[in-house]
Amino acid sequence: MTEDAAVRRSRITPERVAEIYAAVLDLLREVGYDALTMDAVAARTRSSKATLYRQWGGKAELVVRAMRCQKPGSTGDVDTGSLQGDLHGLIGREGDYVMEQNAALMRALAMAVHTNDDLRRAFRDLLVEPEIDEFRGIVRRAVERGEVHPDNPALDYMVHMLVGAFATRTLIDEQPPTRDFLISYIDAVVLPALGVSPR
Repeated sequence: MTEDAAVRRSRITPERVAEIYAAVLDLLREVGYDALTMDAVAARTRSSKATLYRQWGGKAELVVRAMRCQKPGSTGDVDTGSLQGDLHGLIGREGDYVMEQNAALMRALAMAVHTNDDLRRAFRDLLVEPEIDEFRGIVRRAVERGEVHPDNPALDYMVHMLVGAFATRTLIDEQPPTRDFLISYIDAVVLPALGVSPR
């Protein structure tokens, strides 16, 4: 980013950015990604469209940064000394309402991520990769502690297992994902696949 661009971007206060992000997520849940427009965001937030484009460049970056902003901080401080404790701690960072709202956002983005290259890149760079890095850190510590054998083939699929459970809860059970459900899933499926006996 150039110095001029950095100066331009700094003009919006953190409180205002949070307000805009909240409005973007509300609109996304209401109308879906394809029907979401920068005009609608500008109207909802009483912003100029030029300001939105100057700050975020386009709809894809704005949407993904809004989603990233609502995520809790890094799991670097979640180190309980066990894989089960770390995974439970990771799930425990979000309440059931937030998980339900996140599931609604994922449904709103599902088709658009596959058909919009800009959104897919932003989604992967700003949301998917950071999440994968968090899981890798948890698993790395478990391997270093000797809880999980480094050659366990399930290691390559841990993220798929967890994301799959979150994403398909509504489709299969017609219920939102909850902490209790995901913790039970971790204990019943993820930990045994990794050779760890739940406590």
